[in-house]
Amino acid sequence: MIGDVLPNAPNTETIVNLNKSKRTIQQSQEIIYRFLIDSVKNWSPETVLLEFQRLFIYYEADTVNSDALLAMSDLIFANNEEEFISTLKRSCYILINNWDAGRHYTYISDLVQIFASLRINKKTLSPTLSRLRLWLSSFVESEYYQQLKLFASKYEEQDKPHWSQRYTSYLLVPQYVDLNNPVEQREAARALSQQLKDRFKFELAMYTARSQSGLTKEKMPKNPTGLGDEVLRLIKTIVAKRGPFSYLNLANIFVKQTEKMLYQDFKLSLQKYLLFSFENKNFVHILKTQLAEKLETLYEDYHEESLDDALLLRTSNKVIEYLTTENQRQPSQLFILLMSQGNPLTLVIVLLKIVLICKNSRTHLEKCIAFLIQYYLQFPEEECQWIISFFDIFSITFAIYADNVQYNLIRIKEKTSDATANGEIETYRVFSQQKIKTDLEVTTEEQQLP
Repeated sequence: MIGDVLPNAPNTETIVNLNKSKRTIQQSQEIIYRFLIDSVKNWSPETVLLEFQRLFIYYEADTVNSDALLAMSDLIFANNEEEFISTLKRSCYILINNWDAGRHYTYISDLVQIFASLRINKKTLSPTLSRLRLWLSSFVESEYYQQLKLFASKYEEQDKPHWSQRYTSYLLVPQYVDLNNPVEQREAARALSQQLKDRFKFELAMYTARSQSGLTKEKMPKNPTGLGDEVLRLIKTIVAKRGPFSYLNLANIFVKQTEKMLYQDFKLSLQKYLLFSFENKNFVHILKTQLAEKLETLYEDYHEESLDDALLLRTSNKVIEYLTTENQRQPSQLFILLMSQGNPLTLVIVLLKIVLICKNSRTHLEKCIAFLIQYYLQFPEEECQWIISFFDIFSITFAIYADNVQYNLIRIKEKTSDATANGEIETYRVFSQQKIKTDLEVTTEEQQLP
């Protein structure tokens, strides 16, 4: 065993040579990263996983890890838990990125499971191993490990998965927008988030295409939402907003009308745009009064300046926060008030209208949705059905308005005076189209509801 005598606190020499110590830590970290990168490129996943455990869990030497183990000793002797956990995080994501690229998905779950099955409380006479286990325990109890577990959830089959797993694509967003995270973690989070969004869009399109075909439940594709049979009616309701008053068309008109407008005037126009076409008077009243109060003093110094892309993005992000969470920990008061009106779709449409005029605000919106999901994790599922419905409706709506998917309504019965009146929407069926772009052309693959 390497080095069983540890300093309990930095001594005078350590303090004096603080800069040198930091450089040594960084150099030690790079040795560990290089060891793992070389290992994952040249060895089987089983061997890499074993070497990872020898280095970070068991702290034991073998014929290939001597340099890396000495580097680990430097980290432990430096008595800097923060740097150790930072090294552990980045090391995990180095393996995850490479295994995901090589389609070695099961080993990602195995990596996460290593920490879940640790015998951290096992007694040891080694001060070195004792400190290592203490730090590992801190890691397992931290948010960093919860973030790591998201990468395993994609590949784990559970009889009754937690409701939040349907929204892992959003829970990953705070990881890849946080510049303090290792680049490997951010890349892995972004890639997995996009994979999960694409899978949801595909499963939703397949379910939509076959849900009225008369197939038995055993042969039906998986419904990727928690809304049951109501999902088809919801999709029809969203898609039914067509023609000159479609959400996309209204957004394009608004963008053209407000181009180079004075910022103070833009804020007034924005309120009218967001409130347009809603029939719920209580919802409109709450949103109008609350939003007007908040926007009145927002960025007052820019009132006499023309709107530009940067100001549009900042304003859109602020409005999103007003409507979801302002402190990144709890739902905003406006969110609670609007949700109390009983129709989550209305609030989702308001959020959609913001993104349609400022596409760059979508990532910030998804980050805020992640914070809401994290907040409601503390409550029993039976108490969260209303918010779960909101998350499902949000996912469906933004899947429908995705760049590479198009949904259309086709009438299958006699035309009536109001296609969206009660019961009349049942006379329509949904067509989902996936647009595939290439460098040379744009082709369309169509899936039709029988």
